[in-house]
Amino acid sequence: MAYLTTQGGQPVLILKEGTGRRRGREAQRNNIMAARIIGEVLRSTLGPRGMDKMLIDSLGDITITNDGAAILDEVEVEHPAAKMMVEVAKTQDDMVGDGTTTAVVFAGELLKRAEELIDQNIHPLIVVSGYRKAAQKAVEILDKIGIPIDINNRSVLRKVALTSMASKSVGTARETLADIAIDAVKQITERRGDKWVADIDNIQIVKKEGKSLFDSQLIKGIIIDKEVVHVGMPKIVKKAKIALLDSPVEIEKTEFSAEIRIKDPTQIQAFLDQETQMLQNMVEKITTSGAKVLFCQKGIDDMAQHFLAKKGILTARRVKQSDMEKLSRATGGIIVTNFDDLKSTDLGTAGLVEERKVGDDKMIFVEECKKPKSVAILIRAGLERMVDEAERAMNDALSVVSDVIENNKIVPGGGAIEAEVAKEVRSFAKKVGGREQLAIEAFADALEIIPKTLAENAGLDPIDILVALRSAHEKQKGNLMGVNVFSGKIVNMHSNGVIEPIAVKEQAIKSATEAASMILRIDDVIAATKPKEKGPGGMPEGGGDEEY
Repeated sequence: MAYLTTQGGQPVLILKEGTGRRRGREAQRNNIMAARIIGEVLRSTLGPRGMDKMLIDSLGDITITNDGAAILDEVEVEHPAAKMMVEVAKTQDDMVGDGTTTAVVFAGELLKRAEELIDQNIHPLIVVSGYRKAAQKAVEILDKIGIPIDINNRSVLRKVALTSMASKSVGTARETLADIAIDAVKQITERRGDKWVADIDNIQIVKKEGKSLFDSQLIKGIIIDKEVVHVGMPKIVKKAKIALLDSPVEIEKTEFSAEIRIKDPTQIQAFLDQETQMLQNMVEKITTSGAKVLFCQKGIDDMAQHFLAKKGILTARRVKQSDMEKLSRATGGIIVTNFDDLKSTDLGTAGLVEERKVGDDKMIFVEECKKPKSVAILIRAGLERMVDEAERAMNDALSVVSDVIENNKIVPGGGAIEAEVAKEVRSFAKKVGGREQLAIEAFADALEIIPKTLAENAGLDPIDILVALRSAHEKQKGNLMGVNVFSGKIVNMHSNGVIEPIAVKEQAIKSATEAASMILRIDDVIAATKPKEKGPGGMPEGGGDEEY
């Protein structure tokens, strides 16, 4: 309703005509339903036995994946509450790079349990307060039962990487990709103060169809998706000294029109020779520095290319800024913006710089760098869709390995940690008492959606699995027991090598609780109507003379 009425029955307009409004329970039900639908969409993709989704965009491009972040990124969501669930996935992906499906499914279940409590006349704010207390307690429990590890223990890092890729369709190449991910993250890890930092933005991922997943490789350097600018330049340089230039090797044109009056015909040639001389001087400065390879972020004049080719300098132009920064970290070179500043001390080094043909494209490989702080991963596969899926698997593996290096605690997977935290949160609920106790217990029940969904997706009976899981967790040292989706038994997940970073679980609990709390606090939705599209001649589309 967009207006109120006075005692005399006269309407008083408050909102713009056509504005939609939902209040109270109707608004809450609508928001909860929209958000829960997003959770239900992703639910069938959870775990190693999860199914894939085929997504077709407006241009007809097809994406086949079970990666939660990729699915929600492709789906065009309209409902505002559902968009908040998409944000949960994006936050989870940005912060820890894995666990997006877990976070969204858990948020959807929190809302389902909250709706049941609201139907029993428990105020939404009491539910929100209970959820926040439960989430805080859950994070404390996680920290207490997290298992510290040695970040130099390669076998543990390998298990973490393999667990993150368990649901991806990369088959037996999982182990190859896991080893590449560990080597890449180890290479770019650096000590800052008293902690380790592994920024995976320093790892370049290049995808090319052809060959197989097993031909994917780690390059201790960078791959530049450009070809050598001149046919006369060398295609391979060993023990290369590399100049990184953020300045055009061209004669700058004036910003305003200029007129030059020449009275003597010999002056024309002198004028043209001067331009050539300026370009020659630029190339001479590069040569004097001792550089045998030049990567330029800007353009290079055709005449300058000719001079560089004569000097035998392998050159690439219009290199992306992000690639230039990675080259600097990999080779130890300094990006120079002024020719006069270029010195031999600014040059980077690499054991090998070579132009190679990969598929249909030519690329420049900068390899064999000494202690590179930026590396590249070349992903190969027979199909374009398989290359994309391998990239998503690699991103997950890189993320979880870096998470473990930055926070060296792990927890068992397979629903084990959720079952243990649910048990502890239930015990905590009894101490809180009152109506909040119901909300905290609902939070614990919602946590069990993860092992329940893993069982459902594997074709197992979820009730039997939950009963067996709860029973296992009541015993001493039962906190490592989870669902083996292949055998259908409750087993020790830690000894079975199914382990995850503690950071992934912590972030999933925090972001899911925040999203559910925000949606539950909304009791009024006021939506402005979109103006009608105008057709030819400025008339609203679909409208005749009367509507106009």
